[in-house]
Amino acid sequence: MTTQPARATVTPGRLLGDRLVVVTGATGRQGGTTARRLLAAGRPVRALVRDTTVGAAKALEAAGAELVRGGFDDPSSLPAALEGAAALFAVPPVAFGPAGTDVQREFARGRALADAASAAGVEHVVFTGVASTPDRPAGSEGKKRIEDYLRERIPSVTVLRPVRFMSNYVASPTMGIDGIVGGVHRHIFPADEPVQIIAVEDIAEFAALAFDQPDRFAGRTLELAGDAPTPTEAVAAISEATGAAVRYEQLSHAEAAALNPEIGRVRERWASGARWHADVEVLRVVHPGLRTLADWLAESGAALLRDRLIGTA
Repeated sequence: MTTQPARATVTPGRLLGDRLVVVTGATGRQGGTTARRLLAAGRPVRALVRDTTVGAAKALEAAGAELVRGGFDDPSSLPAALEGAAALFAVPPVAFGPAGTDVQREFARGRALADAASAAGVEHVVFTGVASTPDRPAGSEGKKRIEDYLRERIPSVTVLRPVRFMSNYVASPTMGIDGIVGGVHRHIFPADEPVQIIAVEDIAEFAALAFDQPDRFAGRTLELAGDAPTPTEAVAAISEATGAAVRYEQLSHAEAAALNPEIGRVRERWASGARWHADVEVLRVVHPGLRTLADWLAESGAALLRDRLIGTA
């Protein structure tokens, strides 16, 4: 966990109580989980969604969120979403083009959100990006540019950099990796080396802490992880918890590059020694309930995985 100096002083307690938080990406995993965590604590939440009629949006509305339609690619929709808000949970989505990640478009989305938040007088932003490695201090170029721009425009910024999500085991494979298909989990990581992972629920917990204690978290950057099993240990734990046999396969360089050139480049970086570096023990002092993989499986993961692995067998 690293700390950066705050750009402005936030008066202790100013964001406590019933001041409005806008949550972007509210129908996604990070945004949706954070919105529900804040609502459960009694904080007013306005959820920015592209479609107010989808099930995830209606569920948030039923839980007490105010819905507003808008998106990052339509900057004119953002001022109304941020009007009257004291704080913002920002999850600008990655943009992809024919050559892979479109850094300029990703930054344009983050810049539009930062400009609208600044114009609306938002005082505190929690921005969630990507876990860093020594060769990529902010995780990705797009995220770095957004982080820097937010710090220039917003009085108080807290940056969260989560590693790979535990819930990725449940998800359908993205670009041919992650998830579990036919009892096999495939990824780029060596089978017997620890790989840091995080429960999305814990990202929401850190966000809630930052909103509740802005004076404590202003200007801070938190690399987030909750556990670090090897891929072999992870599939063994999943097998035991679900009763379904799961094994792990590491993609070769050629297989990774064939799926997508960007996956191939990440595989090469990992092979050259790039590693996430969240300090789990320090994070557990800040958030004692930080989940291990076993905790997540017992809480919800095993049931979700069992339905997927056994229900589709």
